[in-house]
Formats: sequence, C-alpha cells, structure tokens
Amino acid sequence: MIGKIVKGRSFKGCISYVLDGKEAKILASEGVLETDTKSIINSFYMQSLLNPKLSKCVGHIPLSFSPNDKERMTDHFMEQLAKEYMQVMGIKNTQYLIVRHSNTSHPHCHIVFNRVDYNGKTISDKNDRYRNEKVCKKLKDKYNLTYGTGKENVNVQKLKGAEQTKYEIYHAIKGALLKTKNWQHFEDTLKQKEISIEYKYKGQTDEIQGISFRKGEYSFKGSDVDRKFSYSKLNAILNDNNHVQEQQRIKVSTEAKNTGSSFSGSVLSGTADIASAVGSLFDIQPSSNDANEAEELRQQALKKKKKPKRRKGISW
Repeated sequence: MIGKIVKGRSFKGCISYVLDGKEAKILASEGVLETDTKSIINSFYMQSLLNPKLSKCVGHIPLSFSPNDKERMTDHFMEQLAKEYMQVMGIKNTQYLIVRHSNTSHPHCHIVFNRVDYNGKTISDKNDRYRNEKVCKKLKDKYNLTYGTGKENVNVQKLKGAEQTKYEIYHAIKGALLKTKNWQHFEDTLKQKEISIEYKYKGQTDEIQGISFRKGEYSFKGSDVDRKFSYSKLNAILNDNNHVQEQQRIKVSTEAKNTGSSFSGSVLSGTADIASAVGSLFDIQPSSNDANEAEELRQQALKKKKKPKRRKGISW
C-alpha cells in the first residue's frame, strides 16, 4: 500500500481525470451531488468558496496496492481501507470522493477531498507526507498487506495525467544521475526530455532551499517525485559523481605517464641493441672513446629507468 499526496487548485482537472474512462468506479462519496461529473465538480467548487484565501483547495491521494493483494481487494475492502486512511490522516468533516481504477496491474483507488471543510476551515497538511508513510505502514501491518517493491515495476504507459508525468520525471532524473557530474550537465540532460528545473531560494538570497521539476502543465517538488530527489540529496549525489569521475581521470593520467616512462626505457635499450646488431652486420668495431660514451649513456638510461616517479593526485 502506497499513498501519494497531491494538492492542486483545479477540481475540474482532478475530478475529470479521476472519473475519466469506463474503468472508473465510484466506491463512496460524501457531500457531493453525483448526477454527473459537472455536478460533482460544482459541489466541490461551491464549498471551496467558504475559504477563498486557500489557493490549493484540492486534495488528491492515489492509494496503490500490490498485485499480490489483488484477490483480497474487493470494492468493499478497498473502500474500508480508504476511509480508515482518511480518518487517521485527519481528513474529516469535508466532502470526498473515492474512485476505483482498473487500468493497471496493481489495484488502486483515488481519494479526492475538499481541503476546505464544512465549516470553512482548512484541512491541515502539516507533516502530511511523513504521516502518510506512517499511516500506510500501519494499515499494511494491521491487514497483513504486501509491501511494495518501489517505482521500478510501475507500468508508466498505463498511467494518465499528473501521475504518468511524475513517473516519467522520476525515470528521467534517475537516468540523468548515472551520467552527470554537475548541475549544468544535469539540467541539460533533463532538457532533452523536455523537463525543466525551478529552484526555490531562501528569502532574497542566492541560497537554494528547494527544487521543483516541470514537464508540460505539471510541476512537482523534488521530494514529491521521490524522497531521494530533494535539492540537498541531489546536490550530494552530483558532488559524489564529480569526485568519482575526477579520481578516474587522475588514475588514467597516472597510468598513462607510467606507461610512457616504461616505453622510453625500452626504446633506449632497444636502440642500443639495434646499434650493436648493425655494427656486427657490417663488421664495424667502435673505438674506445665511442665505447666509453655508449657505456656512459647506457648507465644514465638505467638510472632514469630505476628512479621512481613521483605520483601526483590524491593521497590515500
């Protein structure tokens, strides 16, 4: 069981997505007129006017379950889990809609709720992502549900709208981190996937406090895409990549220098051998002065060959 918290401004876009398709099935609702999609949207919109200052009044939480639990996921059980989840998360005294989708291999439903309650007060989102993880774990343990294996097994092609875009961004970031070593290269790599980066700064300073990723009409905080994709964690990964690549560059450079030194010694030795062979071939005998000079050159070459090279770079 995995819950994903999304907050937005448009009930029309969210509800149209949730109710789109023949596989969408309303499991439960409260405080909305279910005549048609337009009536449901208007119901949510009218209540949001009780608190016009709240810009993001749309609460949207997809709840996904493992394919291993598919046989147990009857409509009744899924509705029960969704309502219990909302109760513990403090989503009370407000309109909601629980819709089941059957377009993926894993059972899942969508909870849409009004963050403006019946009294015009705001449903708190304080520490909601931390509470979401805690509640999901609690329900998995309570009902012995299967723990998920992460985002890698999600079929992105079967998703739609914001959920599909979020997974596309996730895979693009993960791929980019494998081959980039600084922020500029990272940004350029994501641009090729039509993903842009938006930074959040601390006050009026140049200190970066957060990061968001945008593709098309959708934008997500880095930590919403994945907990490992906050600005601080991404910065640490890119710094590590840079450090590793710099060490590899130093290693290659050092090995190349060592190979060159060995090659020079071999050339000197080989040159002396060739000269000796040529002299023998033409029966040429070197003079004593030539022999002394040759011996001196040979000794100098041997000294250079034995002298250890000083390595440059990082000392371990």
